[in-house]
Amino acid sequence: MEFGFSEDQLLLQRTVRDFLAGECSPEWVRGQWETETGRSPAFWAQLAEMGLPGLLVPEVHGGLGMDETDLVLLLEEIGRAALAEPVTATSVGVGLLRGLEDPASAERWLPKVAAGEAVLAVGHAESPFVADAHVAELLLLARDDEIHALPRAAYDCIAQPSNDGAQRLFSVEPEPDGGTCLARGAEATALSQAALDRGALCCAAEALGVCEQLIALAADYAGQREQFGVPIGSFQAVKHMLADVRVKLEYARSLVYRAAWSVARSAEQETPSRAVDVSMAKLAACEAALAAGRSSLQVHGAIGYTYEQDVHVWMKRAWSLDLAFGDSVFHRERLCAGVVDGALPAESFGYSHPRARSD
Repeated sequence: MEFGFSEDQLLLQRTVRDFLAGECSPEWVRGQWETETGRSPAFWAQLAEMGLPGLLVPEVHGGLGMDETDLVLLLEEIGRAALAEPVTATSVGVGLLRGLEDPASAERWLPKVAAGEAVLAVGHAESPFVADAHVAELLLLARDDEIHALPRAAYDCIAQPSNDGAQRLFSVEPEPDGGTCLARGAEATALSQAALDRGALCCAAEALGVCEQLIALAADYAGQREQFGVPIGSFQAVKHMLADVRVKLEYARSLVYRAAWSVARSAEQETPSRAVDVSMAKLAACEAALAAGRSSLQVHGAIGYTYEQDVHVWMKRAWSLDLAFGDSVFHRERLCAGVVDGALPAESFGYSHPRARSD
């Protein structure tokens, strides 16, 4: 399989990177932590002008009509900039609405999302706390074997503590009824599973950008900090430590791109290995980001623990991404079920249980 991207996809990625580099500085990110909601409607409007919230929205509803292979590159840039706006939650919600058998809800909400007029939040059993429920116009809640669509007035938010100042988590107390139910039974189960996989993929893609930024911060500081009269970046131990993290990052990148392909194709054809592909990507990308956080913190020394240093912004984001849409324990168990136990279809790069092969 070729993991190449088109010139248009790469151009869109560079455009988003340049925009975020100019508008989303570490100082701006930290400033958002101190606001009441932690989110900026004005910034969300700018993202809507670029098409990010509506990237997965079909063109008939005013969106760009793209898929996860386009989105994955942009999420890398969001992770690199530590942007906290709810792009992931809204993208997962768009995918869920887009997959409904009854198009009425999609026709009502997707044009608003594409125009930047609506933020979506998603509640899932593997993410018991709902991110950005306080600013969402619509909460899509997967509960038991049903999917409910709840406008903001139909649920109460209870704020939960988080180590990441950019992460706004809430437990929700919904009041669902027959009128809020979008899907039941097998349809709801399939939509819930697809939402989990799409959310885990989004977290993995963001983790790539987080990891790359942490490596850059460590490398830059290693060139400035001196011991014994020379930069610590000249020490072999420091070089090897950062090189090891770079290897983890590049290994994870191909897995994330493969998972993006699986998620994107699942809407139009059968991709039996999607769950395993996504779990492999989430584990590898988040492990790389966590390792980059540890290494960057070590390179910075004692000063790395201070609030004034930027390294903690991305280190905390790595922690948040690791726990969202299934933690490492969940994804390891699912990966084991596919590759070792044969309980799930899997297309592995090495050994896989004979029953796990989708062919």
